Amino acid sequence: MTRTTTLTPSTNPSPARRALRRPLLVLATAAVALPALLPLGGCALAIGGAALSVPMLLTDRRTSGTQVEDEGIEFKALARVREAAGDRGHVNVTSYNRLVLVTGEVPAEADREAVGKAVGRIENVASVVNELAVAGNSSIGNRSNDALITSRVKASYVDAKDLQANAIKVVTERSVVFLMGRVTEREAARAAEIARSVTGVQKVVRVFEMLTEEDLAKLR
Repeated sequence: MTRTTTLTPSTNPSPARRALRRPLLVLATAAVALPALLPLGGCALAIGGAALSVPMLLTDRRTSGTQVEDEGIEFKALARVREAAGDRGHVNVTSYNRLVLVTGEVPAEADREAVGKAVGRIENVASVVNELAVAGNSSIGNRSNDALITSRVKASYVDAKDLQANAIKVVTERSVVFLMGRVTEREAARAAEIARSVTGVQKVVRVFEMLTEEDLAKLR
């Protein structure tokens, strides 16, 4: 089963985005890895960020400034989620090109709505896709299985000869795979097809920003 959420590319970057565009060497030198999982009392907030290496900066389909901006959005979400949900629930926030995906579990619909609104108010966030489930927190076993599924999907993308593996961000929650990135319709369909074939995947949700083939040629 596949569901799709798409955005068209933004043509008017904010002043903050323009200000963040700096030489690659500076970014590579100053990059700091953010922790993969930070506890908030009984509530855990995972962020999708990682250190910005030179190869990733050179091949990522976002500008270097936007990559840093996405890291900042994920980091700011730490405080915003705590304010909205306190120590209730388990929340994951992943930002790609200012499109923010929120996944995990919270105990009530009011918490779900509060978290989504809080994340949406973070500076430079273009859009929020709120996929929080109203449910009990997933177990450590569930999260370990999700990490394994993510690894399998990523490995399958590396093996595929018709995809640029690092153009697609993979997030797995309760065996549901969310796919993010700036891709063409051809790439989106292929990525979803591969993810669906991976052992353990129950559903694939496409949260892509769509590009034309002409847009992709210009990026390359």
